Amino acid sequence: MPKPFSKKEIETFFARLKAKDPDPKTELVYRNPYTLLVAVVLSAQATDKGVNKATAELFKIADTPQKMVALGEAGLTQHIKTIGLYRNKAKNVIALSKLLIEQHGANIPRDRDALEALPGVGRKTANVVLNVAFGEPTIAVDTHIFRVANRTGIAPGKNPREVEDGLERVVPSEYKLHAHHWLILHGRYTCIARKPLCPVCVVRDLCRYPDKTKEGGTPTPLKTKPKAVKTRVRPAGGRAAR
Repeated sequence: MPKPFSKKEIETFFARLKAKDPDPKTELVYRNPYTLLVAVVLSAQATDKGVNKATAELFKIADTPQKMVALGEAGLTQHIKTIGLYRNKAKNVIALSKLLIEQHGANIPRDRDALEALPGVGRKTANVVLNVAFGEPTIAVDTHIFRVANRTGIAPGKNPREVEDGLERVVPSEYKLHAHHWLILHGRYTCIARKPLCPVCVVRDLCRYPDKTKEGGTPTPLKTKPKAVKTRVRPAGGRAAR
């Protein structure tokens, strides 16, 4: 097992990510907390680029729960049919929009339980919304962050929740607000899945990954893969699923 990071190493790790990108932002394009929520729901098993392409025209005509409900499931489907699982996502977006109107005055709740009670919203989506829309220091673990946490050894875990809990324990408070974005962008553009760009990585010397790449080299694939997160996600018109 790799040697755990020391407090000094963790501080250095995030200080370098911060120096590289002092003010990181989500790559999802949104207009307000509601469109952020919709974009994150649509991004499940899809790329931010693909979601942005689909929502560019959608958010011009439906940027509030009321407008989305008026557009309807069929109308929404036409805008997002290039995104994976679009039919189920359309049902969830319409259903969550109705619940926001009925239970929250068409506002996005600043509460994890309330967010996770919405159709199609799980822990990761709730964390993103709380962090980006409300400035809460939450850490949403996606495939990129899961890979970075395990590959570098900064917060190894067998599933996303273990990684999240590990990061919550070790990330210094002054870095926690942007930790999610620094890690996801590092995983998306440097610590990529097939062939990490170790020669240009700003935390290369801190990383515990034994098979670092060299120019033209091929790394050993990461063996640890994320397991399904046991979290309650309430599908549209159905019972909460685990």
